[in-house]
Amino acid sequence: MDAEGGGAAGRLMWTLDLLGHDRTAILDGGLRAWVHEGFPLETGSGANPESGTLGATGERTNVRDAETIMWRLGDEDFICLDARSPGEYDGTTVRAARGGHIPGAAHYEWTRAMDPERNLRLRPLDDVRAELEALGITADREVVAYCHTHHRSAFSYALLRILGFPRAAGYPGSWSDWGNRDDTPIES
Repeated sequence: MDAEGGGAAGRLMWTLDLLGHDRTAILDGGLRAWVHEGFPLETGSGANPESGTLGATGERTNVRDAETIMWRLGDEDFICLDARSPGEYDGTTVRAARGGHIPGAAHYEWTRAMDPERNLRLRPLDDVRAELEALGITADREVVAYCHTHHRSAFSYALLRILGFPRAAGYPGSWSDWGNRDDTPIES
């Protein structure tokens, strides 16, 4: 759980999926919704679970790197989802050596699916799916989510999984990798 509606939980979900643990979920709205809606919290010794070891159990099917993305650019069944702010997407806010976005990437800011009136719970999934489809982000395509450091886009990845996108993936290097290289194409 986290207090920002699911950002940190989304990163944990992506990481667990990466390790092959695909039976994951996140709390809708995160800790913020839980607390604001009056659900109880536990403190004290009972709140500390036993420690253990969690190992990798599967293939790394949900991670993409810059070379793979460059190779797939222009494929009809491939699209990148840019989860950053509008300024980062259009290149007016530059947080790397270069600003802009991956060519052909659709922009869907990571918080757009959250409802601020409902403690950052997800908006109706049919509405979110329709917005994504209008951008060309459909479940029949491979969709690679990225942001600047794969925090915001990890939530977008979790959202895609919740919506049933079987080929959702994340680019952990994100813009901090892509925008600081001199061999990657950029649109702005």
